[in-house]
Amino acid sequence: MPNLNGQKGLVVGIANEQSIAYGCAQILRQCGAELAITYLNDKAEKYVRPLAEQLEASLILPMNVQNEEEIKAVFQALEQNWGKLDFLIHSIAFAPLEDLRGRLLDCSLAGFALAMDVSCHSFIRLAHHAEPLLSQGEGSLLAMSFYGAEKVVANYALMGPVKAALEATVRYLAYEMGEKGINVNAISPGTIATRAAGGLGDFEKLMEKTAQNTPLRRLPTIEDVGQVAAFLVSPEAQYLTGDTFYVDGGFHIMGV
Repeated sequence: MPNLNGQKGLVVGIANEQSIAYGCAQILRQCGAELAITYLNDKAEKYVRPLAEQLEASLILPMNVQNEEEIKAVFQALEQNWGKLDFLIHSIAFAPLEDLRGRLLDCSLAGFALAMDVSCHSFIRLAHHAEPLLSQGEGSLLAMSFYGAEKVVANYALMGPVKAALEATVRYLAYEMGEKGINVNAISPGTIATRAAGGLGDFEKLMEKTAQNTPLRRLPTIEDVGQVAAFLVSPEAQYLTGDTFYVDGGFHIMGV
């Protein structure tokens, strides 16, 4: 594993022990990184705080990405306590269930806008606040996508265009922040049974089909994603930027 001793990073998106963000945080901590971890609200705190404490997080802070004051407070705390930031992991997505379970053709304007705001534009907002703190020549931003951004995945509907926008956002941020030596990438994990994924229709069928058609014959774990995340935020990966890295056992190369 890469050596991340001395690196300080913000992890956004832990909801419980099945969260991809938690898998990333576990591996990052094992690699030596010092972490700041956020939780959505008071209801979420009772699930997130014990996990953050297990990870010896230096900062455990509330942050609803739709609340600009909470975002500012998080980055003020990072500046006051650390004075810098080496990496940021963005692993959040949301869509109203009624829009997520229906056809894209029938989704509401409000539902589409909310999904785009939380799942995509929030990455831009966090990047904006992170930029002054990111280490010159070594800073990293990382977002989580899904294969449905590239190909049609049954029942992914609304989130397909949203994740496609997120991947485009990664490319444009990589271009704009590249002159400062900051790299920006996305990870596209295979099908993982997270709480958010459970909102998709026929999710169990999707998992079964994916496992059957994945060259490595198994679904990824959150730790698999964490291993790649740790590499992408490490000094060894600083020349990699603007790309989407698949952690799906090769599923994306298949014609099914």
